[in-house]
Amino acid sequence: MVSKVIDATELREGSFILVEGDTFSVRNIEISKTGKHGHAKVRFDALSVVDGRKKCLVVPGHERFEVPMIDKRKAQVLTVNNGIANMMDSESFENLELPVPEDLKETLVGGVNVEYWDIEGKKIIKRVA
Repeated sequence: MVSKVIDATELREGSFILVEGDTFSVRNIEISKTGKHGHAKVRFDALSVVDGRKKCLVVPGHERFEVPMIDKRKAQVLTVNNGIANMMDSESFENLELPVPEDLKETLVGGVNVEYWDIEGKKIIKRVA
């Protein structure tokens, strides 16, 4: 469920948008002024929240982007086996099985609390809390 839609000229560094169905975080942005015969152009670099892919886009200033709903939650890791973390949500006590990100493989062990994000139904582990 998308919460709102914004114009490209309303983008700010650190904001989250949907591009081709994936959630991206805007890293830097440049807005050119309107010309004699054209529209303002927006150039921005974006980094995928899920897998770290980079995109560089140039769009007209009136281009519209969807802003995704991101639910940041806490959970406790029960076990870690073969790169999959079995966790329990701290509020709803729901059991989850999520893949462990590469940068957390060393620190993610049983009994540790983590922060995970639910982005439009896709859950990912972000950091050790």
